[in-house]
Amino acid sequence: MAALNAHRHEGKKIWPQIDITVMSYVLIIQALLWNSGLALNCSEPTTKSLLTAFNDSVYSLKDVRPVSNLSTTTNVSIYFTLYGILGVDEKAQILETIIWFTMIWKNQFLSWDPVECGTSSITLPRTMFWLPDIVIDEFVDENNAPETFYVHVSHTGQIKDYMPLEVVSSCNLDIYRFPFDTQNCSYTFNSWIHHSDEIKLTLGHTAEEMLNASKAVMITKGEWELLSVSTYEHELVNVGVASRHQITYFIALRRQSTMYVVNLLLPSFFLITVDLFSFVLPPQNVDRSAFKMTLILGYTVFLLLMNELLPVTGNTIPLINVFFSLCLALMVGSLLETILITNMMCGSIRDLPLPNWLRVLFLKYFAWLVCMGNRSGNCAFTQSQASCCEAAPVPCKREGHRGTREAEDFPTTDPSLLELKRLGEELQAIQRHLEKPDTVDQNAEDWIHIGLVIDRLVFVVYFVFAFCSLIAILVMWITIFANNVSPASKCKTWVYYVIQDEKHWTKVMVYGFVTQAMFLGSGMTLNCSQPTTKALLDAFSKDMFNFRAMRPVNSLNTPTNVSIHFTLYGILDVDEKAQILDTLIWLTMKWQIEFLSWDPVECGTSSITLPRKMFWLPDVIIDEFVDENNAPETFYVSVSHTGEVADSMPVEVVSSCTLDIYEFPFDSQNCSYTFRSWIHNADEIQLSFGEHVEDMLNMSKNVMVTKGEWELQDMGAFEHASANTGEITRYQLTYSIVLQRQPTMYVVNLLLPSFFLMTVDLFSFVLPPQNVDRSAFKMTLILGYTVFLLLMNELLPVTGNTIPLINVFFSLCLAMMVGSLLETILITNMMCGSIRDLPLPNWLRVLFLKYFALLVCMGKMNSNSTSSQNQESCGQEPPASCKGGHLGTREAEDSPTTDPSLMELKRLGEELQAIQTHLEKPDTVDQNAEDWMHIGLVIDRFIFWGYIFFYTISLVTILVKWTTIYSGAHHDEDH
Repeated sequence: MAALNAHRHEGKKIWPQIDITVMSYVLIIQALLWNSGLALNCSEPTTKSLLTAFNDSVYSLKDVRPVSNLSTTTNVSIYFTLYGILGVDEKAQILETIIWFTMIWKNQFLSWDPVECGTSSITLPRTMFWLPDIVIDEFVDENNAPETFYVHVSHTGQIKDYMPLEVVSSCNLDIYRFPFDTQNCSYTFNSWIHHSDEIKLTLGHTAEEMLNASKAVMITKGEWELLSVSTYEHELVNVGVASRHQITYFIALRRQSTMYVVNLLLPSFFLITVDLFSFVLPPQNVDRSAFKMTLILGYTVFLLLMNELLPVTGNTIPLINVFFSLCLALMVGSLLETILITNMMCGSIRDLPLPNWLRVLFLKYFAWLVCMGNRSGNCAFTQSQASCCEAAPVPCKREGHRGTREAEDFPTTDPSLLELKRLGEELQAIQRHLEKPDTVDQNAEDWIHIGLVIDRLVFVVYFVFAFCSLIAILVMWITIFANNVSPASKCKTWVYYVIQDEKHWTKVMVYGFVTQAMFLGSGMTLNCSQPTTKALLDAFSKDMFNFRAMRPVNSLNTPTNVSIHFTLYGILDVDEKAQILDTLIWLTMKWQIEFLSWDPVECGTSSITLPRKMFWLPDVIIDEFVDENNAPETFYVSVSHTGEVADSMPVEVVSSCTLDIYEFPFDSQNCSYTFRSWIHNADEIQLSFGEHVEDMLNMSKNVMVTKGEWELQDMGAFEHASANTGEITRYQLTYSIVLQRQPTMYVVNLLLPSFFLMTVDLFSFVLPPQNVDRSAFKMTLILGYTVFLLLMNELLPVTGNTIPLINVFFSLCLAMMVGSLLETILITNMMCGSIRDLPLPNWLRVLFLKYFALLVCMGKMNSNSTSSQNQESCGQEPPASCKGGHLGTREAEDSPTTDPSLMELKRLGEELQAIQTHLEKPDTVDQNAEDWMHIGLVIDRFIFWGYIFFYTISLVTILVKWTTIYSGAHHDEDH
């Protein structure tokens, strides 16, 4: 009991000490709060009493940064949760997301006693408080997220602003490895107008906490997966002004590639496999060229159907686009190779002498390379010749079914026996004619063997490409699925803009000091009762804000000088049809308030940021503006103690521009921004350049992220005065912006496939028109070309102003293909149709067979060979010959007989002799038909050379234009 009492006695001693300590801390904290700001006094612990205290003490200070002394830095803690990935626009280089953004800062004018006022926190409208002007530098469009109106206010003065944002941001999207790509975009948070000694940003949550929270709540993400979030704090140093504190969040996103593998790559591999197996078709017996042309048509239809899945960008060419172009190039190459070997086996190239170096190269080295030995000449040649140039196959030489008849027979006088002997001799002659050995032309045999070697070589190359592509895609796909965590941002290199010309900035500083002295002497000086924020704001309210409706000059005869400069941050869109350029600029205007100045020592600061609505603003507009400004809104301007006002804001400029797309896709566009006052004349507002145009160009190139298919090439500027119909002269500043289109995407997706199809049509002239249905081949090609134009229609510019040269080029290509088809129909009629029966006019014979034949390097053809070959191939029989068979003619007169069997044998012998005569008669040449066929070949060669001329001129022109653009771009970079 004594011990318990002793313990209680000690407790009584301890608790008073603890109460005194706690109360001391409370009093100290309360004193600090009261000394550092304004303590709200509530008459009673009710909501109405607290709101009345807010209106009396805090609401009047909402326009100024909430610090007692403006030299004190306001710390703003920020963090966000990535709620949804709405879309990625590769062409415009834009990422669209939804984030839940939170800012926390301290209002030093604000505190209250929770017991006295009845609550420790309250939610009030955002408009009742000063808000940090925190922006995202990459923001390029308006925020369409649901609007919120309230902030959470704590009794300690801490304010928490929590809002959803739809962030349409610029992002340098690298889609080279599409669909296995990973994108790293950034959100750069900083104050738009306040310097780092005024607002400092801090991390509210760690990057790992933000990543986990985002993954937990993310629902809308489409084809993208959030991999990582990393942060980087730094200060951005601008030329000539103080630095700004920035926090950059790097967001790594990975594309889900399964859909593209199933819908793009697998069907492409299936079609490549079909084309690969088409090499197994024997070119001697099957029209392989028609098969391959149909396959190319199917491949273009496949690309048409899958066009919406492929990304479109002007910055880089995705590897998958290169893969599809290579697949199309291989299909076209295999088709050209088929046409070539068809000509070697069935066409006129076999009649040309084979160079020795070509024989050694292909029949010795390439044949060994593709594991082919020298084939037997007779079988290979006769088989190819029979299938391509004869009506029915002719087998190789073999022994007759019957042995030869004996040289001498026993004499007989039986008429029936004699007739049977003559009948047997005629049958034996027919057998010898049918089984005679084919004469092998070694030169033609070598050409055929070279064709087979080329066929095997192209097959091997095709197989290697398909195999390597399959392995590469499988490796990339497996790697993507194996690595679940993407590395942090690779790029934490930031460009700090340093003063380049010391002499220039020295002059600027001297001019600034002189100007300051002049304005301090001539203007109105604000008087601050004490060096506090409230005292300076009271001075502004008393002496300044009443004059915001008028131009800030002491005498209205004095003009106001407004300096203007901007940074081109992003090229958002170019609409050729509407003739509109959509860009995002950072615009800065500076002007002087003549009756404003204060002593920095007396008022405690040399500058202050205040709401824009509290000052007179120049009515400067851009004449070319045609739509509303959807850029993020800013609210503050920076005011210096000398009276200089700096108004900086982002502006989305949707401007009219005369776009000349005649040279598309190698075009350059020159657009202009004309700044002028809308209502004030030149005696009231004078505009001047805030920075050199070279500095603006360099700054724009350094910060530009979103530019799509365009590149900023040059900028120019000039000032002038313009007079309208009312003879009112206004100052104008005109900035010209030169943009160069990046043509790589259009060259790969438009011009190269067009040249592939033109090459196929060009090589179709090699197909022998006597043996191959060239017209059906060309009709399929024209169908494929129209499908290709339909596929690429979205890439072509649309305008009513002028016709792009590339549209004329495509129309000429289509016209050339149609013309070559009509020419093929015409010469087919000349070689196999009824036109050969018409008499050939003499002037036509002289014009084509003499002059045009000389022009296209063709002499007079051998009549017999050409006529006989074409007559056999076209299915017409040459005139019959009267020449006898091997046995000679039958006896003119036979002894009369009445034996029916003998008479039947004689009739049978006469029929067999007629068959023998028909088989052995020589072909008779019709000179008129031969001339018609020769004219057809001359026309074919003439169209072929015209095709080559057009093809060469077009190719050289495009290469020269492309090389000129790239050399100019590299020269500018080096400069």
